[in-house]
Amino acid sequence: MYKSWIIKASLLSLFVIALIVPLFNDYSDALKTGDDKDGVSVIKKVKEIPLHNVNLPEFSQIRDVKEKKKQFFAFLTPAIINENKRISQLRQQVLVIQEKLSSQQALSSQESQLVQALTTKYRVKHELKPIDKVAELVRRVDVVPQALVLVQAANESAWGTSRFARIGLNFFGIWCFKKGCGMVPNGRDEGLKHEVAAFQSVENAVQHYLFNINTNSAYHVFRTIREQLRQQNKPLSPQILATGLLPYSERGTDYVLEISDMIRHNQHYFTDYSE
Repeated sequence: MYKSWIIKASLLSLFVIALIVPLFNDYSDALKTGDDKDGVSVIKKVKEIPLHNVNLPEFSQIRDVKEKKKQFFAFLTPAIINENKRISQLRQQVLVIQEKLSSQQALSSQESQLVQALTTKYRVKHELKPIDKVAELVRRVDVVPQALVLVQAANESAWGTSRFARIGLNFFGIWCFKKGCGMVPNGRDEGLKHEVAAFQSVENAVQHYLFNINTNSAYHVFRTIREQLRQQNKPLSPQILATGLLPYSERGTDYVLEISDMIRHNQHYFTDYSE
């Protein structure tokens, strides 16, 4: 009789837990502490308000894995295609300028202004000779394959379910360093001041990611690999380029291998992965 009572009590506890736990799944990871009426310290779960007005799909509610992947990729793909297209058009202008300098032709005032503007924007050394300056711009003003962008976004945002993706449209784990520029990580070590950047649109998030890959000194190897593929007239294979992303994560080689595996396993979702 006693054992039977214990079993019934245990089953009742499990039933109550099963009812309560889902209630917290819709809330963010942010925690606040406070005092109840008796002065006892309690922990309260609070819902974070999104820092954007985008109608973001509820990816966490999609139970079918294939459907979740399909919707996630479809959600991000237009912004990636548009930004890569914009960069490609700009790159063509830079290539024309490079050809003119190589054949010792004078640049128009508009072309010279473009070189100066891009030199500043893409963080190229102004003291370089014009031909070297433009050569560095050719290295930097280039696309990142759609499949690689999508897979990194999936990996960094847990398929769009992370707090940073939901609250700040940050699908790429991008940091910022001004107070109030984004979201404070819950597990940030004492003394550190970085935040996780927040964006107002998916387009803005994708632009920032591509710009970071194309300018940050950490991804010099990535840009070198891409340049070599261009010079050999080979497609920009996302799996080959992934090897240049070693600094993107503290996990290093394990991260690169995981990204490569994700590209292989999800190829049938990509409309084109060889920009």
